Amino acid sequence: MPAKKNKKGPTKGSGGKGRRSLEGKSGTLPAEQRHWYEGKQRARAARRPDPSAGQGRGAQQGERRRSDASDLLVGRNPVVEALRAGMPATRLFLANSLDPDERVNEAARIAGERGLDVLEVTKTELDRRCESNGQPGASHQGIALQVRPYQYRAPEALLDAALESSTPPLIVALDGVTDPHNLGAIARSAAAFNAHGLLIPERRSAGVNITAWKTSAGTLARLPVAQATNLTRALEGFKKEGLFVVGLDAGGDTPIPDLELANGPLVIVIGSEGKGLSRLVRETCDVVASIPIGNAESLNASVAAGVSLYEVARRRSAGE
Repeated sequence: MPAKKNKKGPTKGSGGKGRRSLEGKSGTLPAEQRHWYEGKQRARAARRPDPSAGQGRGAQQGERRRSDASDLLVGRNPVVEALRAGMPATRLFLANSLDPDERVNEAARIAGERGLDVLEVTKTELDRRCESNGQPGASHQGIALQVRPYQYRAPEALLDAALESSTPPLIVALDGVTDPHNLGAIARSAAAFNAHGLLIPERRSAGVNITAWKTSAGTLARLPVAQATNLTRALEGFKKEGLFVVGLDAGGDTPIPDLELANGPLVIVIGSEGKGLSRLVRETCDVVASIPIGNAESLNASVAAGVSLYEVARRRSAGE
């Protein structure tokens, strides 16, 4: 018998045009017949170890420290906004020839209140630090903030926090989103529409760096980000605990305004900017939803995330 040909070509990004609908996938069970998160939440609480039984559990299981070096955030507006948002930092650098400026004064005050080191250096020294941090020629405006390596949550810790919330869990997962600007913009939308956090894979994905921090406008200081060794396995684990997984793709057979799962415990998966959802992640989804668009061939990943999260928030507030 001749080998079957794979008729499916490469898919495009979330919002791409002309993709066929998901084929051969069984229907999703209604909520009343499927694993429901309230019962799972009670079961998890019953088997959760006593925190007093051991020390350091949160640092080992709840957080995953990034291994690369700390970053340098430069510029008067970015620095003062980061300090206002409570961005984790270690020291503030100020050039010794700065003109009086309210933003510089506020940055120094907040840094002092938080117990950060405030160091006065020459402009030449600040230039050198920017260059060694991979930002040669950066317009630091005489001020820079050294931030700590980002501490990612474990997927299980993010799930626990979402299940313990007073609102139905809402998590945004990114499947191969490699642009840190998109990561930051998606974080802003997720925070604006009350998501409980982001889930990203360790490989082939943007991480929380200075660019993402800037684009998020401080929301990454408040919105937890979990990092999964295997995104598909993490999504399967979320499903076992009662969450529905909805992927975004223009070939999806459910328009996002008709998403009946919006009021339930939910994970929304955003595909990469070029290829969209990977095959294994797509097969893991309970539903693949699409965003109705006009003449544009595709939507940017962060725009697709914002539209989808808005629609979920609208349906939840309306009780639809």
